[in-house]
Amino acid sequence: QVQLVESGGGLVQPGGSLRLSCAASGSRFSINAVGWYRQAPGKQRELVAVITSGGATNYADSVKGRFTISRDSAKNTVYLQMNSLKPEDTAVYYCRNILTNDWGQGTQVTVSS
Repeated sequence: QVQLVESGGGLVQPGGSLRLSCAASGSRFSINAVGWYRQAPGKQRELVAVITSGGATNYADSVKGRFTISRDSAKNTVYLQMNSLKPEDTAVYYCRNILTNDWGQGTQVTVSS
């Protein structure tokens, strides 16, 4: 089983930036597709961004042009760079190893003035 640990969340003002990290144990993480998801209070969890083993990426329309997903295979880590943050980006953010369906514990992102 792969263990995933997210970090990098926090409180930021509208227009600000944060970088989330998803660090994984387990040597097979680097060859799997990984997704970042988020869940706001009272809402369903939604896919934000995904990166394949080959480095192809895809984004939810709501974050296109503002968020960037990337991976460092040597560090077994996937990142989510979030720029131009909006209050509606407030949520708990989770990473998921799509092949194994392993999830992290989540990290809170709050965008507020």
